[in-house]
This record gives sequence, structure tokens and C-alpha cells, in this order.
Amino acid sequence: MAEQRFMSIAAELRDQVLAGTLVPGDKLPTVKELAASYRCAGATAQRALGQLVVEGVVRTSPRGSFVADEAPVSLSPAERAVLARRTGSILAEGETAVVTAAELVVPPLYVSEIFDLDHGDQVVRREYVVGRSRTRSMLAVDWFPAHFAAQVPDLLSTAPGKVRGLLSKVLETVGRTPTSARDDMHAREADQREAHHLGIPPGAPTLAGAHRWSDADGMILYGEWCLPPRMTLSYETAPAPAQE
Repeated sequence: MAEQRFMSIAAELRDQVLAGTLVPGDKLPTVKELAASYRCAGATAQRALGQLVVEGVVRTSPRGSFVADEAPVSLSPAERAVLARRTGSILAEGETAVVTAAELVVPPLYVSEIFDLDHGDQVVRREYVVGRSRTRSMLAVDWFPAHFAAQVPDLLSTAPGKVRGLLSKVLETVGRTPTSARDDMHAREADQREAHHLGIPPGAPTLAGAHRWSDADGMILYGEWCLPPRMTLSYETAPAPAQE
């Protein structure tokens, strides 16, 4: 129970950083204040702060604990999906995205199979880098059915003003609502393209993943992403019910 408690407190503080409620340089409550606020033991509050220090979200000094200048925390694809439904954008408060490519292409075979395409059919490919302040926190590539671009021309734009709110605009315009979603994640080394965009050495460790959104009419979005080293991906899950 104590193990779950300190992680729960750390998760709440981490979420406040992601949401922009706590910004770089903000001073966190003391251990005593956290213990009183969360009605827990001082040792539990200390472990929660210690966890965030290990992750790089919090820095400590003789003056107290503070949100790190560039906290290495990222949202999961599922959390970005929820954010998009709530705000119209996959970007959290304080995040920006630079679109490095937006085009109609004949995709690799595995992407073609995901969308159930015939040989030579095209899809929309959008590549972008997400960042916060001076930190590049994610490289992502989103793939959409080609006919979406005719209905939403912004899918083929790299203009900064066309990024925020684009996903909700696509879903509304094409009249599709995801009813099935799947995330896959794995650790591997960054390739040359990923290293270039994230500003890390080729071969550096990265957490990579893919997500799929679909409905009864087929695939709506297939996305791939990777995070640079020491970037924390954290999310809550519902515990399994106890066996009777």
C-alpha cells in the first residue's frame, strides 16, 4: 500500500507539470506540507519527491524542491487521444510541434497492409517533432487515408498554425469516430533520422511505439513515435479486481 501511495503522489505532481499547473522553476511543497496535504507519512512524501528527482522532473537545492527547467515527461498516446477529445489538440499546455513533412506517399508495405490498400495506393504521411521549451520530447509520424486530404487540406500543410486542433478537425470533417484503439511500445536504438530530429546520437536508447485508431469502416489513424533517453512516459491504469 505504501508503495502505491508514494507513486500515486508522484503521479499527481507529474500530471500538474504536464498540465502546466506547475511550471519550470515553481517551488514544490515541503515534505511536511506534502505529508499533511496527502495525509501520509513524511517518508512516503519524501519517496514521492525522490521519484520525481530520479525522473528529472524535479530538482532539489538547499532552498527546497523545484520543477526542473526542462522536465523530461511526455504524455502517452492514450492520454493524447483523451486530450484531443477534450481540447481539440494532442499537445499539452506549453508544448509545441514542428511539422517536418506533410505529403501524399506510397507507404511501406507494412503500413499499406494496416490500411488494407492495393499496391501503389497512397496515404497521408505527417512527420513532426514535439517539444517543450528547448527540449525535444517526441518524434512522431501519423498516417491517414489519402482521401482525408481532399476533405481536410491542412493535413498536407507544414504551417505552424495548422497543427493545434488538426486531429479533432479531421475527425469532425470526415465524420469518423474511433471505436477501437491499440498501443504497442518497445525499447530500441534510435536510427539516423530519429537521432537527427531529436538531437541525440545515433544508436541512443529510445522508447518507441505505435498506435492505431479504427472504426467499423477501417483504419482512421496509424501513428509511430519515439522518445529520447530519460524521457518518462507515465499513465494511470485501473487495477485488476481481486479474485474471489
